[in-house]
Amino acid sequence: MKIHGGKSICVLLAVLCAVILLGGCGGSHREAVSPSDYSRSENWLHLPETAVHSADVIYLYPTAYARANDSEPVICTIDNAAMRAGAQKIFAQQATVFEPSANIYAPYYRQMDAVYVLSISEEERNRIASREPRADVFAALDYYFENYNHGRPYILAGHSQGSNLLTFVLAEYMERHPERYERMIAAYVIGYSVTKDYLAQNTHLKFAAGANDTGVIVSYNTEAPVVSGDNPVLLDGGISINPISWTLDETLAVAGNNLGSMTEETPDSPTGLTLETPGIADAAVDKERGVVKCASVDRDKYEIKSVPFGSGIYHGWDYGFYYMNLRQNAAERIEAFFNKTH
Repeated sequence: MKIHGGKSICVLLAVLCAVILLGGCGGSHREAVSPSDYSRSENWLHLPETAVHSADVIYLYPTAYARANDSEPVICTIDNAAMRAGAQKIFAQQATVFEPSANIYAPYYRQMDAVYVLSISEEERNRIASREPRADVFAALDYYFENYNHGRPYILAGHSQGSNLLTFVLAEYMERHPERYERMIAAYVIGYSVTKDYLAQNTHLKFAAGANDTGVIVSYNTEAPVVSGDNPVLLDGGISINPISWTLDETLAVAGNNLGSMTEETPDSPTGLTLETPGIADAAVDKERGVVKCASVDRDKYEIKSVPFGSGIYHGWDYGFYYMNLRQNAAERIEAFFNKTH
């Protein structure tokens, strides 16, 4: 296994975890752009040296690009050093969820600066997302399927801006490639809203209803029981599934049933993070708000403390709070896929 650029680990909060709030999946006036070259291994954050598992994961990391000043471009280059460093750091806190059960493929992609796009209209955000970010992700998928996949089933996984781009993939790319969509085990669209309207507009897609259904979307956003201010990752009509019980109802899943949380950085840990078992986070779906509420953690310690996020938003810990539950769930869905197809 290789990670281009290093294996340092930390949780990126604020801008590194900021999602780009895009109201839909593209626009009617999409600009033609040339994608990055994914035949070049340096344009991949992670490629397995050998495909040892029977299933794959394609992982899209969250926002890791922040302009140093207004003279820098809104969309970074594929070789932007700060973006690559951020992606490398967050990979281990999130994508390693899938390591025991799948081969992980993670492309670098040209990203949007979070602060800028959150200051403009929804239409303009959609137009920007439909340019270089979408072009890169779609090109990476094409190269993956044509050169790396070899017919294996796969999981899509992302967070924040990465999950936002997965909504483009699910709505457009998978409809365009039904033969590839048939092999999708699940799509973990975490840290970004999947809405009822989105599903109604894309009837080939379906949301998860339990722990082991396949070909489904798994999505949630994590908050404290009471929040104030804005949560820019949310869209009206969002749906969240409970990442402990894997149910859609509002029954509380207690922290004692959490299999393990990847928590704060500790200098004496060889990984830079601590895995706590049982986990520290409980979970209860709030259907009205479309989120998962967590009441068992130290709010002051884990909430994001920067604009544009309000108080009580645990966006940076969507994976970490439920790390081992996500790991078990991915394995269960992979097993269910093979049981169904054999």
